Amino acid sequence: MRVLIILTLLAVIVMAATCYESHESMESHEYLNPFINRRRANDFIQADSRLGAITQERIRDRSKTRYERQRETCEDYYPCVLYSLRHGYAAAYRHYFGRQRTK
Repeated sequence: MRVLIILTLLAVIVMAATCYESHESMESHEYLNPFINRRRANDFIQADSRLGAITQERIRDRSKTRYERQRETCEDYYPCVLYSLRHGYAAAYRHYFGRQRTK
């Protein structure tokens, strides 16, 4: 019986030590006020750089080489991918899309 009481007290002490909620774990105090002003919002979201990245991506899409565009077209069509594994992407593109007008 004495061992059971000691084990129970030990379990209560371990539980109290591990379940303690400190205020240090609350790094962000947004729970006090969920709304922030525009100046603080712009600290971590900058629209200009994001729009610039989108523009650069569109420019890169336009300036792809002909071979790269053909390879992407072939990759989107599964039979072309299978054919390219045996004969190469150029032959697979000619086989499946050669009769069509290229961009």
